[in-house]
Amino acid sequence: MSTGTLYTVSAPSGAGKTSLVHALVESSSTLRVSVSHTTRPMRPGETDGVDYHFVEKAEFAAMLERTEFLEHAQVFGNLYGTSQRWVEEQLAAGIDVILEIDWQGAQQVKRLRPDTLAIFILPPSRLTLLQRLTGRGQDDAATINDRMAKAVEEMSHYIESDYLVVNQDFDRALADLQAIVRSQRLVTDKQRLNLAGLLQQLFD
Repeated sequence: MSTGTLYTVSAPSGAGKTSLVHALVESSSTLRVSVSHTTRPMRPGETDGVDYHFVEKAEFAAMLERTEFLEHAQVFGNLYGTSQRWVEEQLAAGIDVILEIDWQGAQQVKRLRPDTLAIFILPPSRLTLLQRLTGRGQDDAATINDRMAKAVEEMSHYIESDYLVVNQDFDRALADLQAIVRSQRLVTDKQRLNLAGLLQQLFD
């Protein structure tokens, strides 16, 4: 059995990354999204261990000291990190893993694991992104302006990705992501292991 593939998926806030990743994982039994550790407070409707592993800052700092994170970052004053052990266990079991992280985290992961495939999701326009952020009804005008400015800076890092997907139509963007994952499973080096029995029959 071949090992799984590690993906990072990055996007500015409002590009639809979370919804797309959720739909992608739901469509495959051999694809899982990593559940990050975070120091931010749990929001209504969230479940510990499902949405995030919610930890205190002291516990996060201890895990960081023990080098337990594959990557970590501070976003809007809160700390986020990906468990290196969990990722390695999944990959060894032949499971593909998605890390839904920002471009900084994606850079960290790529440095540690150069075989990681980075995917970046873009909105179809700035206006669409603004409409999506405003439509949430969760932030005031100043916060939305800050998020838009941050989004433009984040989007400039698309060039560092291996794959670029535009989320203009959800179903099309999802199909693009599915195509990326499926193509990687058909890579010859992986198929030589997955189809070892067939190949032996064909050439014996």
